[in-house]
Amino acid sequence: MSSPKIDVAYVAKLARIALTDEEITRFGSQLGDLLEHVAALEKLDVSAIAATAQVVESRNVDRPDIVGESLKRDVVLSMAPSKQGAFFRVPQIIGES
Repeated sequence: MSSPKIDVAYVAKLARIALTDEEITRFGSQLGDLLEHVAALEKLDVSAIAATAQVVESRNVDRPDIVGESLKRDVVLSMAPSKQGAFFRVPQIIGES
């Protein structure tokens, strides 16, 4: 299967990437090779492989939830750029209704 001709210069222009003529030639060749590889992968029979199959085992990493010593509120608030009473003051993001 031959790969479709891709106008690398046009795609680079759309992405606002300046490429030299040498880069256009090199990237065009690399993109063609990539598309040939994808076409070869499309021919593989993957019907017996589960959609969630992983090459590396996927597992959760957790630790015990142990209550420990917390920072003192007045110490933390003393380092805050802005505070209001016993709370941090942050810029408003969403307008109040």
